[in-house]
Amino acid sequence: MTGSIGRRDILGGMAGVGAAAALTPYQLAAAQAAPANPDAILSASASDLAEAIRSKRLSSREVVDAYLQRIAVVNPKLNAVVQITADAARKGADDADAALARGAIKGPLHGVPVTIKDTLETTGVICTGGTLGRAHYVPKADATAVARLRAAGAIMLGKTNVPELAGALETDNLIYGRTNNPYDLKRTPGGSSGGEAAIISAGGSPLGLGTDAGGSIRIPAHYCGLAALKPTAGRVPRTGQFPRPLGPRQSVFHVSLIARRVADLALALPIVAGPDFHDFTVVDMPVHDMRSVDLSKLKLAYFADDGFSSPTPEIAAAVHAAAKAFIDAHVAVDEKRPPDAEKAGTVYYDMTRGDGGVGVRAFLKSVGTNQISPLFEASIVKRASPAMGSITEALAAFNKWDVYRNTMLDFMQGYDALLSPVLPYVAPLHGTSFDDNLQRGVGYAQMHNLTGWPTATVRVGTSPEGMPIGVQVAARPWREDVALALVAHLESVFGGWKMPMV
Repeated sequence: MTGSIGRRDILGGMAGVGAAAALTPYQLAAAQAAPANPDAILSASASDLAEAIRSKRLSSREVVDAYLQRIAVVNPKLNAVVQITADAARKGADDADAALARGAIKGPLHGVPVTIKDTLETTGVICTGGTLGRAHYVPKADATAVARLRAAGAIMLGKTNVPELAGALETDNLIYGRTNNPYDLKRTPGGSSGGEAAIISAGGSPLGLGTDAGGSIRIPAHYCGLAALKPTAGRVPRTGQFPRPLGPRQSVFHVSLIARRVADLALALPIVAGPDFHDFTVVDMPVHDMRSVDLSKLKLAYFADDGFSSPTPEIAAAVHAAAKAFIDAHVAVDEKRPPDAEKAGTVYYDMTRGDGGVGVRAFLKSVGTNQISPLFEASIVKRASPAMGSITEALAAFNKWDVYRNTMLDFMQGYDALLSPVLPYVAPLHGTSFDDNLQRGVGYAQMHNLTGWPTATVRVGTSPEGMPIGVQVAARPWREDVALALVAHLESVFGGWKMPMV
């Protein structure tokens, strides 16, 4: 939605004739400022909500209450929000409105509700990471990215579901159970940021914070018809992420953003980016504005098939349609696949299996987990076996990663961005994500965890089953603005997110 936001009548179930008499003066002024629209708040972007709150056309309390009410309606079907912080959210909204009445604005997200993935720590609110050993663990501090959103005025509605240790492309665990896709409850919303994607897509939150180590923000965005951004490796601190990214594979882990609209990713990125002097990998690089990008000066490569796992006809058609949309916008476009595109999944798998899962099983015991979820057990078996036979073999796997990164960067010399599918299929039925034919397709997403490039996702179509189809656009390191500008154009052409009939 763009433009003005009408007042949604959500307080105390008031509706229809005579409702205005029950409004506070603040709410009455908001109601008179714009025509009432019962769906406006729940379909609005975070950017529009922020502007409406600042201009006092809506109060933060109205907005927060609207989203809490929506969560109450859809969450029993989705099981997406696993800790609902309603009382704290309402208090935060009242404080935001009181501050605004004094002329004080905390930041660009003043009074705007958000949700947070349950692998990012939150002060005073349980953070499980989906594993039984942390079922009652209450952090004493916020993850850096969470603290930065709060400092910018955001109000947390709750924590969202994840697979155990964020280790699967479906969202299910032994603490909270399974999360469902709002477009088809028989299908997964993906993982590991599946709870975030499900609740945002269903209108229960405008903006969320997740993570991505192998497609974990982009795959759920593709499955649920959303916009998402995996920033450049080293852009956003992972401090407070559980498990904490450490060791030789740590650079594939990214704190990431997900929303219904691309503009909200651009709004939130500068807020969460930059060094915190706790995560040594983060670089103090400028965050460019996507509104300054001239599409006609860009050169883009694209491919619909990575040479290893062919996409469905509809996904291939969606990529070609996206490429045409760029051509129509005077972007220079080549249909050209990176030379090692088909190797991404193998390179990622080889450096993952290392010890065959011994280390992750020991880690689970160290946090008190003595029973592993069936989904994560399948993940260990599929992705961490067999163990490497020697240190030499393990080192060779990481050398192949370096060669892969260099080869991809050489390819990118001639281009500003790379368009491709996120995955070669739409959201599958629950319990099928480890099927061999589906596992073959994860290289499309893992490619950009290996490179560390910024990668944005947006919806461009719908499958015959009625499921969303997204594409991803990767840009050169530190050029999130280019990736965002390109997917923003696709959003304007194809419409982006559409509310599911959940």
